Amino acid sequence: MKFLLVTLIAHLPDPVTGRLRSTTERFRAVVDTAVLAEELGFDGYGVGERHERPFISSSPPVVLSHIAARTRTIRLFTAVTTLSLLDPVRAYEDYATLDHLSDGRLELIIGKGNGTAQAQLFHVTAEDQWDRNREGYELFRRLWREDRVTWSGRYRPSLTEAETWPRPRQRQLRIWHGSATSRESVDLAARHGDPIFSANVLNPIEPYAQLVRHYRQRWAHYGHDPADALVGAGTAGFHAARTSQEAVETYRPIFAARLAALRQRGVEPVFPTIADAVARSSLLVGSPQQIIDKVLRQHEQLGHEVIHLQADHDGLTDEQHRQSLELFQAEVAPVLRREIPSRPFRPPATAAVPL
Repeated sequence: MKFLLVTLIAHLPDPVTGRLRSTTERFRAVVDTAVLAEELGFDGYGVGERHERPFISSSPPVVLSHIAARTRTIRLFTAVTTLSLLDPVRAYEDYATLDHLSDGRLELIIGKGNGTAQAQLFHVTAEDQWDRNREGYELFRRLWREDRVTWSGRYRPSLTEAETWPRPRQRQLRIWHGSATSRESVDLAARHGDPIFSANVLNPIEPYAQLVRHYRQRWAHYGHDPADALVGAGTAGFHAARTSQEAVETYRPIFAARLAALRQRGVEPVFPTIADAVARSSLLVGSPQQIIDKVLRQHEQLGHEVIHLQADHDGLTDEQHRQSLELFQAEVAPVLRREIPSRPFRPPATAAVPL
C-alpha cells in the first residue's frame, strides 16, 4: 500500500485553541508539512482545489511548485483538479510547467469539484458540470499526449493544429479520477483505462464500495484487464497514539468542533458521536493495531492500493501532529505495505528530457 498526505488548505480557527493563523502562516504550514511527509517516508502529498470559503487552495500548481522546490522524491498530487471549472489549455500549461519543475513527480486527480459558490464564480451549473468535466478531461488528455491538436467542443473555442508549450516531462501522465458518488466519473475513468480515487469521507463505506465495484465492472466492459484496475481511497481524519483511549481523548474536541460546524450550517452529521465515527466511518483514530485492522477491513471492500491521510494539524499541536505521523510510519505503514501489495509510483526523473 502507498500513503499520501492531502490538504484542501482550509483556513479556519484551530478547533481547540480558537487561534486563526494568517494566510501566510497557513501556506507555510502546508509546505512545511509536505517537507515533513517526505522526511518521514510518505509516498505522496496532495493539494486540493477549491474556489470558495473557507479554503485558500484556489491555485494548486503554485503551491505544488513551491513544494517541489523544497522536496526531492515525494510524488505531488492534485486533489482534485477541477476541470469542470478550468480552461483545459491553461490547466495544461500550468501542470506541464509543474511537471518539469518537479522532475516528473506530478500526478493529477481530476474531478468536477464541489460547492455552489465556486460553480457560480465560474458560471457552471448542475446540468452541465459533468459534461464540462468530461470535455475538459478529454481535451487535456490530448494536449498532454499530442504535439498538435485539432479539436472542437461546447465550452471553449475550437483548436486547429494547436501547439501547447512547454511539452511535458512525463509523456504518459497518470490521471486519477476522484469521485464521491458519481457513476459518471468512474465510467469516464474506466473508459480511458485510468485509476480512480474514492472520496470515502462523508458516509459509511458501503456507497463508496458500490461505486468501486461499478468501476471494476465498467473497466472489464471496456475491455481492460481486471488486474490493471487501480483504486485509491480517502479517510475522514487521522490521529494515531499508543493506546486507543489516548487517541480518542485527544481527538474528541476536534471531532466536537467538526460536529458543531456542521450543525451551524444546518447539516445533521452522519456520525453523531466520535465512537460511531471510529466504528463506522473512514476516520482513522486509535492505536496502531486498530488502524491497521480498520484499513484491512476497508480494503476487503474497496481493494485499494493507495490511501490518503489528512495532512493538516486539525487541532493537534505541532508535537502531537508529528508524533502521530511518526507512529504511523513506524508501526502502521510497514504492516500495510506488506499486507497490501501496490504498484510502484514512477521515480523522479534523473536525466534531462530532450524536447
